[in-house]
Amino acid sequence: MDRPEEPRELLTVEAAAQRLSIGRTTMYDLIRAGHIHTVRIGRLRRVPADAVTKYVEQLTNQHHAA
Repeated sequence: MDRPEEPRELLTVEAAAQRLSIGRTTMYDLIRAGHIHTVRIGRLRRVPADAVTKYVEQLTNQHHAA
């Protein structure tokens, strides 16, 4: 019997971009601007899943405040 796949804690930049329905270049722009937090594991850059959630919450709060 197959076990359900657990949600990943760390995403590749490409997977995080896909989750936000944006392009890879836009994702790197958001990372460079400090809007989305990343971590380094050796030479790899990963995006914590909760960083994507926090970014969406920030966007939602900004939209409601305007």
